[in-house]
Amino acid sequence: MPNIAGLLYIGRNALVTQQKAIDITGNNIANVNTPGYSRQRLNMEQSTPIRDLNTTMSTGVRAQQKIQRFYDQFTTNQLNSENEGLGRWEAQKTALGKIEVLFDEVTGYGLSEAMSGYWTAWQDLSNNPSGHVERTNLLSAAQYLTSTFNQLSGNIADAQADIDTNVVNIVEDVNRLASQIAELNTKITQVEVTGHNANDYRDQRDSAIFELSKLIDINSFEDGDGNATIMVGGGKPLVEGAFTWNLSTAEDGGVQKVYWEDSSSTPHDITDRIESGELKGWMETRDVVINDYMTRLDTLAGAIIQEVNALHNDATTPSGFGLDGSQNDFFTGSNAGDIAVNSDILADVNLIAAAGDAAALPGDNSVAIAIANLQSALTMSGGSASFDDYYTSLVGDVGSDVQTANLNYDHQSSMIQHLENYREEVSGVSLDEEMVNLVKFQHAYNAAARLITVTDEMMETIISIAR
Repeated sequence: MPNIAGLLYIGRNALVTQQKAIDITGNNIANVNTPGYSRQRLNMEQSTPIRDLNTTMSTGVRAQQKIQRFYDQFTTNQLNSENEGLGRWEAQKTALGKIEVLFDEVTGYGLSEAMSGYWTAWQDLSNNPSGHVERTNLLSAAQYLTSTFNQLSGNIADAQADIDTNVVNIVEDVNRLASQIAELNTKITQVEVTGHNANDYRDQRDSAIFELSKLIDINSFEDGDGNATIMVGGGKPLVEGAFTWNLSTAEDGGVQKVYWEDSSSTPHDITDRIESGELKGWMETRDVVINDYMTRLDTLAGAIIQEVNALHNDATTPSGFGLDGSQNDFFTGSNAGDIAVNSDILADVNLIAAAGDAAALPGDNSVAIAIANLQSALTMSGGSASFDDYYTSLVGDVGSDVQTANLNYDHQSSMIQHLENYREEVSGVSLDEEMVNLVKFQHAYNAAARLITVTDEMMETIISIAR
């Protein structure tokens, strides 16, 4: 500018601009440890020049209206995608870890030990088919076997019920985050419609979306007004501008399923359309993995019931006889949850059939030997495995599934860490860099203040001359 007043104008603008730069630098330093914070920078530009006589004169510096936010959309999208996988495998890791404990055979109190004790008791009875002690011991071994089946089945069912509780809670969290994102959409729009930036609100929204992505797989994008739209369940809207759609749960077939409610609150089942996140992990473990364990456990119990009863007493072709010549089934029930020793045998151990010929009582032990031999008989998997082989395979698969969940969880955790490190390179705050900027802006501020002081002295000089 061509006059002293113009110098004051330049100095004032420089002071204001450098002060704003110092404020933003201070905000970066204050948020160095704030999760999800994206560092900001004030971009400066020359003020609009003016023409004076035949010369173009600069008018100093000014701050751009929008504060730059260091942000990488591609990395953010990758983080959300990998976070969905992390949530899925974390849920499976947690659920299967609890199931693995139920099948623990190391302590010597598991189902394998119970089956072994049961077959051994039959072998002991075959050595003394009329012995009361042997019959009592067999009854105890049988009760231990049935109670172990019952307890294991009940514990697995409890684990599935716990998963249902988690599903309900996660759906509530999804709805809470959806409302939070919609509220932030409104705040961002209100700020940015005036031409200003809403960097802090955008950071908060990104954090909410990242948290949401761990719970359920999402498809998110931003419209021209800065609103984030979130889709779930194969294209169902969850958030659209300031509006949200509700997810709910309801029991169907004994388990909690997930529903998306349309604008008229009509529920639509999206359980099978959820492909990742904690919801997928919990429900997949409940409906596929644990269901398979329960089915195989029931198959094992049912086969033992059938094979033992067939030798102990076949309704059409009697084959076993108690000491009094009577015939009753040894087991009742059909699966792991309801297998039990026949109440008549509980009342009288003499009803245990060790003999195959009533005329050979009490010394006949043919049925006892046949039942004891079931331990090694190839009765399972189409005649290719014994009871022990079948159960060992089940326990092995549980361990394998746990290992798979752990490996996938570790992989996803590593991917998240890698992407977060890259995000920090782009968006994170470097204290060293900010301290350098702070000193730079401070010197510029002091220089601008000195310019105003010098200009003021020049004015004083001119005024004194005019006097």
